[in-house]
Amino acid sequence: MEFLIEYGLFLAKIVTVIVALMVLVGFIFANREQLRERVQGHISVTRLNDRYEQFKETLLEALMEKHEFNQRKKQLAKEKKAEEKALVKRHKAAAKGKVSKEASSEADTKELQRDAASEQSEKAAGTADERKRIFVTQFNGDIKASGLSHLREEITAILQVAEAGDEVLLCLESPGGMVANYGLAASQLARVRSAGIQLTIAVDKVAASGGYMMACVADRILAAPFAMLGSIGVLAQLPNFNRLLKRHDVDYELFTAGEFKRTVTMFGENTEEGREKFQSDLEEIHVLFQHFISEYRPKLDVAKVATGEVWFGQKALAMGLVDELKTSDEYLTECAKHADLFQVEYKEKKNIAKKMGLAAEAGVESALTRLFSKLTAWRHHAQ
Repeated sequence: MEFLIEYGLFLAKIVTVIVALMVLVGFIFANREQLRERVQGHISVTRLNDRYEQFKETLLEALMEKHEFNQRKKQLAKEKKAEEKALVKRHKAAAKGKVSKEASSEADTKELQRDAASEQSEKAAGTADERKRIFVTQFNGDIKASGLSHLREEITAILQVAEAGDEVLLCLESPGGMVANYGLAASQLARVRSAGIQLTIAVDKVAASGGYMMACVADRILAAPFAMLGSIGVLAQLPNFNRLLKRHDVDYELFTAGEFKRTVTMFGENTEEGREKFQSDLEEIHVLFQHFISEYRPKLDVAKVATGEVWFGQKALAMGLVDELKTSDEYLTECAKHADLFQVEYKEKKNIAKKMGLAAEAGVESALTRLFSKLTAWRHHAQ
């Protein structure tokens, strides 16, 4: 029995070493790849109307009798053909309305004016019949706002073709993170508004701190009833090991040029003056954060909500943090009835080294999650 226990422990050690080596190798390869020139990505566009229509037709095919479903397909094909003919007819009518600019007589000038007025009315009628275009993109944020590089490319691509009357919908999920990174992400969204394109942001789960900094740029913010929004504040924390180092007779020397080049450190002895300066810097960032929100949401009582608190959808709506309670799925399916939806994604090719790094990271994260779940269940059982 003792031999089996020792053998089991030996196997556990071997497995631990192998997993650790895999994580290390994956980490090394992933970081080496980051040092190389980034692989050129590409823009991928998916028409969401077709996707929703496919869902609908798949269900109807299962629910309806075969002959009924075939009749439905024929009817839809006729309607689509009629719409295409009507569109071609409108374009031809608009083309016939054009006249030569070489007319010089007074009669020709009057006729030209009448034709121009007719052409404008036809264009107006055609515009009314045209479907609105909505460009859909996503941002899933972490502490470093890692999705920023993709967001920049997607916004740049959209602005190449977007026109007045179009809309950009960003499905945003982020708990916030580094100030400079999220400030730049918010600036990317500001490009959309500067171009005169309507910007809508939908929050299904969370848009807090830097996430809300991005959300507030929108013309309209949608939030799910239990989405978490707010956290308008600034946070910084770090451990200090100075007493531990002194206890073991370890000196830590820090050399700087400039009175406040380093205010607080992890290993040195922090001074009260340094702490005050660090706190002053945080307060200044907080003020800038509030001013930024006030610029885009002037009706919001920023002083009331800039406490660092987080509110759920219903309360966020009452306080003016959002404009409407609605999930992104609900909004998209509603818009699909009268608009053309195009999901825009910037995709990069991942080589083997990066895939190994991501796989190792996912494996460690999954193992830690399972361990935490088991410990939680064991604790509840013990109680």
